[in-house]
Amino acid sequence: MARPKHIIECGDFVLRRWRGQEDFAPAFRLIEESLTHLRPWEPWVALHSEANTRELLAKFESRWANGDVYNYAIAEDGTLVGMCQTSRGAEPRGRRMGYWLHPAATGRGIATRATAALVAEMFRLPEVEYLEITHDLANTSSAAVPRRLGFTEVRRERATPPTAPSGSGIDVVWRLDRPAPPVDATRVDGD
Repeated sequence: MARPKHIIECGDFVLRRWRGQEDFAPAFRLIEESLTHLRPWEPWVALHSEANTRELLAKFESRWANGDVYNYAIAEDGTLVGMCQTSRGAEPRGRRMGYWLHPAATGRGIATRATAALVAEMFRLPEVEYLEITHDLANTSSAAVPRRLGFTEVRRERATPPTAPSGSGIDVVWRLDRPAPPVDATRVDGD
């Protein structure tokens, strides 16, 4: 099975694979400083603790190894400012995507550019035919990312509990199919 790069350069920031427990202190600080910003939209924030951060980093390692989740820290000048990931979708040829940022990193296009870089990396893998992004209907900031990147809204469905405190309980699902390969205009029929 093909694997994504461990580091994806994005100009003024980088996506890098999480480094297990070595990343504990910066990961914990990133989450801790982002709690108020994330709490309305991320139910897992209610369980934030040192133990849960350590467990999360251990899961990142094992899930990367088996291809279930490719999870990246977003780092700007060596400081963690967010994360993005893909995970196996309901169908074998699809993957789900997610992202979040430290509040000081919002409004600068980082989530969109990080997601675009991860989209390109995922479509480099031959087994990935489509990507999906899901967000709560009320989370208009998250909706802007798939819209900007050319994803198409494909359905709305009841959210699986636990739902976000500020959420509507309705998930919006966006999809982007693998682009068709370019046509080779230099070839003539019969070549």
